Amino acid sequence: MTLFTILHEPRPLKATEARLTAIYDAARLGLKGDALALAAGLMPVEYRRLCQFDPAAEMAAMKGKADNEAEMAAVLREAALAGDAKVALEVLKHQHAWVAKQQISVDVEQRISIIGALEMAQQRVVEGEYVRDAELPGAPDVAPAIPDLRADNPVERVRRRRPSQLPALREQHVA
Repeated sequence: MTLFTILHEPRPLKATEARLTAIYDAARLGLKGDALALAAGLMPVEYRRLCQFDPAAEMAAMKGKADNEAEMAAVLREAALAGDAKVALEVLKHQHAWVAKQQISVDVEQRISIIGALEMAQQRVVEGEYVRDAELPGAPDVAPAIPDLRADNPVERVRRRRPSQLPALREQHVA
């Protein structure tokens, strides 16, 4: 079994002009985090350490991002001023927090008669009554009468009884 040793020398972390330019260029492209570090020729760990030890590295990244944003804003502004309505709406929405009005106005002109409404409600009321079956002594109340609404007079109510089992009950009590 052979062991291989990997020789590793840590690279010196200095914010040289070449490194700062590489960081700026990567940030100007819109890259962030580890992608920015790798595009700038640094390991992600090296980039984070460099930003901690030298604020110029972080400033180069912020400056690249700001320049990219300014360049894109100028492109959008030029397009909006040239008459591109879609771009103009997007600029209004995202930069100026503009929202199109979304309200609906409904006007209903109708007069309501309280007396008419009460009459209509009274027509819809279905009344029922309890009927005591007088044929059996001590019989409990049976179900309420079932209203029979007729088409010719919807307010007329006719009392009905449930189909009873009176003959069978009489035979039980008599026997």
